Amino acid sequence: MFETLIVSQVLLWVAVIVLAILCMALARQVGILHERVAPAGALSMNQTLKVGAKAPIIKVETLDGKKMEIGKASSVGRSTLAFFLSPDCPICKQLLPIVRSSLTRESKWIDGIIASDGGLEEDHRNIAAKHKLADIPYILSEQLGRAYGVSKLPYAVLIDEKGLISSMGMVNSREHIESLFEAKELGVASIQEYIANKHSTSTVN
Repeated sequence: MFETLIVSQVLLWVAVIVLAILCMALARQVGILHERVAPAGALSMNQTLKVGAKAPIIKVETLDGKKMEIGKASSVGRSTLAFFLSPDCPICKQLLPIVRSSLTRESKWIDGIIASDGGLEEDHRNIAAKHKLADIPYILSEQLGRAYGVSKLPYAVLIDEKGLISSMGMVNSREHIESLFEAKELGVASIQEYIANKHSTSTVN
């Protein structure tokens, strides 16, 4: 009986040691995988504009009747995030609270606009009311969407304080939206470009 107990204890400790080794190996593999998988960023699919180009200056009018010029350089050093949506796009509506919270968090340096190039004005007014967007300019303009090369939704364009396209792309999540801010901070067209450059540099070294 005593010998059986000793054998069982030895086997138990062997099992614990083997399990610990397997856990360490698994953690190492997860770390390697994390390094290899690039973070998701907004996917740019624009055939009209390029990052770094001068933003088209478009005169528009908000749903509240306020006249604006989108794309102008800011006299007070502020950037503008233009979020393009459609009343028929469920993901667009799901992202509106995220867009709003992102603009609030980055309010020291960025302003936002909500834009669409189609749909009934009444539908857009309902969206603005439901998502409490009274403090964010809401623009219904086919010319604006066409000038900024918006072909798929939801789409966002970040215009910097100089009136240049800082970053842009399709956005389906908070991560995508924040990647536009990160791309501007890093001085690259997209997070994908940053990862690619970093990888090529490490490869050369």
